[in-house]
Amino acid sequence: MENHTNTIKSLFQEAGDYLEVRLELLKLKAVDKSSGLVSSLGSVFIMMLMGFLFFFIFNIGLAFWLGDLLGKFHYGFFVVAGFYALVGLVFYIFRNKFLKAPLSNMVIKKLLN
Repeated sequence: MENHTNTIKSLFQEAGDYLEVRLELLKLKAVDKSSGLVSSLGSVFIMMLMGFLFFFIFNIGLAFWLGDLLGKFHYGFFVVAGFYALVGLVFYIFRNKFLKAPLSNMVIKKLLN
């Protein structure tokens, strides 16, 4: 009887140790996935910032150049602003297809791999 009691205690101890190891493994996997996601989003953010700065300066130059061609500098800025208003409207109409779905897929892919 004593032997069975020790065996049962040992079995419960082993099960408890197993659960602790599994929980620790799950924590480590969660940290790994979240750190991968954060680093990917961080690099995407930096690339987007660099792209934004490039396009911002490029658009100022384009507006001045178009304004020079049209005779008044503010006309160039109106043309560039009108173009981006049109692009923004198209992007707004298709925002789920162009923004929501790809971002959701990227996050899901990062978390599941």
